[in-house]
Amino acid sequence: MVGYSLRMRPKPQHLLPLTLLALLATAIPASAEIVFLSSGRTLSVKSHTVDGDQITLTLRSGGEVTCSTTLIDKIEPDEVPYIDPDAPQAKESGPTEVEQDGSILEETPYGEIIASVSEAQGVNPLLVRALIQVESKFRPTARSPKGAMGLMQLMPSTAREYNVRNPFEPKANIEAGIKHLKSLLDRFGSRLELALAAYNAGVGAVEKFNGVPPYRETRDYVTRILSLAGLK
Repeated sequence: MVGYSLRMRPKPQHLLPLTLLALLATAIPASAEIVFLSSGRTLSVKSHTVDGDQITLTLRSGGEVTCSTTLIDKIEPDEVPYIDPDAPQAKESGPTEVEQDGSILEETPYGEIIASVSEAQGVNPLLVRALIQVESKFRPTARSPKGAMGLMQLMPSTAREYNVRNPFEPKANIEAGIKHLKSLLDRFGSRLELALAAYNAGVGAVEKFNGVPPYRETRDYVTRILSLAGLK
């Protein structure tokens, strides 16, 4: 993500090809660079530095992003030179989608945790933000009558599955919740409405009805989250 400072925890993956690691370690600083992420997205950054299996990207809009080199496919010089943000410049266009996402998350409680973990797991952070809003209204001590706990309302079985010792600790709760959401997205072929329905009503209910269950609560839940995330 861009537009604000965040630190992403490296996730164990296969190492990058040696040629790419050599490129990252020896690249000559350019006026600007294009970073190609393994997720298919790109970032335009001012510069980068490599420390072992981690890379720190200096953002053109200010701040830094530190992540695992496994999340980077390649880095190439940007033909558009870096412009000092303090210099007076006429802005020709509005903020990019990524900049807008970053601005929204900057104003969101636990925004940096949401952004970093979502990026690491390949999940839309605005989807996570909307889910937390609906589940707990960003109250880390929230608890439902059914026993769901914390920001992302983890059920006890989910907390155990992801080795969460304290489901009311924001970072641990968000990490487990995003991993669980990612597993549901993978299970249902990235169909957001089915993954969200399963998060609310359970995988069994979605599979039983071969779609979003005909429960008013679940249908309202899915609709509200997609609307808050700007995905409907």
